[in-house]
Amino acid sequence: MMTAAIDKNQYQDVWVYVEAGAEGPNNVGLELLSEGRKLANAMGQKLAGVLIGQNISHLSKEVFAAGADQVYLVEAPELAHYSTDGYTAVFTDLIRRYTPAVILIGATHDGRDLAPRIACRVGTGLTADCTGLGIDEQTGLVAWTRPAFGGNLMATIVCRDHRPQMGTVRPSVFKRPVPDYSRTGEIIRVDSTVKAGEIRTRLIDVIKVCTATCNLEEADIIVSGGRGLCKPENFALIEELADVLGGAVGASRAAVDAGWKPAMHQIGQTGKTVGPKIYFACGISGAIQHLAGIASSDIIIAINKDADAPIFKRADYGIVGDVLEILPLLTAEFRKIRSKVC
Repeated sequence: MMTAAIDKNQYQDVWVYVEAGAEGPNNVGLELLSEGRKLANAMGQKLAGVLIGQNISHLSKEVFAAGADQVYLVEAPELAHYSTDGYTAVFTDLIRRYTPAVILIGATHDGRDLAPRIACRVGTGLTADCTGLGIDEQTGLVAWTRPAFGGNLMATIVCRDHRPQMGTVRPSVFKRPVPDYSRTGEIIRVDSTVKAGEIRTRLIDVIKVCTATCNLEEADIIVSGGRGLCKPENFALIEELADVLGGAVGASRAAVDAGWKPAMHQIGQTGKTVGPKIYFACGISGAIQHLAGIASSDIIIAINKDADAPIFKRADYGIVGDVLEILPLLTAEFRKIRSKVC
């Protein structure tokens, strides 16, 4: 089917969808504002954050502090909680009215639901689960980089013929910016045209199934286990060390596939992307899919009895030995240190 040509010059500026959580802006939205600032500067355009919800205008200061020039703010009682119908309609209306050139959306549960629906509504493409963003030197378009073929190569994609250029980015791929609360900007308030009857789903209750030990995207310390633990019962050693350090518990795909840990703990290309200050890889060999999920970690500490394991090539510190013997020793030493500090 033929589609009408669009005037690409009318599409300007970089937008970042900033999810509004109960405790403030979602981390990935702030991370994308940092990267979006770089894109906007390179393109000579403005950076805008998009806030959708109810009673969230106060979050604008966080968006400006993270680098935005503008905030598009849509508030309505019907938008107090995320819904596919409501948020898709609102975002689509914003795009058609203000014609952004680029849209960045976090690859969260809501973002992965929202982004493809928006792209379909406005007739553009979407590059999912990006791990890198840049400007293509030949075209001046956004170069979206993502893993392909099971993570064995990286593909770079440009959207030549349609606008806006859209992509989702996993949490923790980029670092949060240092907030500058002296920054201010323009708040563009937009009335919602969505009616309650147009939203086909209704939120009945919120059930929290994830404890602090699996809040991986925001954890400063993560202790992860793999098949080297030999059996699921030995994950107790991982959990004990994580508890002493005040960290979260992660797992490799092999451990999750074996049923040793629920999928919410999985780290890697097919799990969660993380960027903690310290990442412990315990009994994890270091397949490329797992390494893709921990690339943003500040420090990687690996424990493996195979001295040739690929994880050691990426680790900042490595311990060659039996993880079942080393973990209790580490836990005991960190417990001593904590007792002295406390």
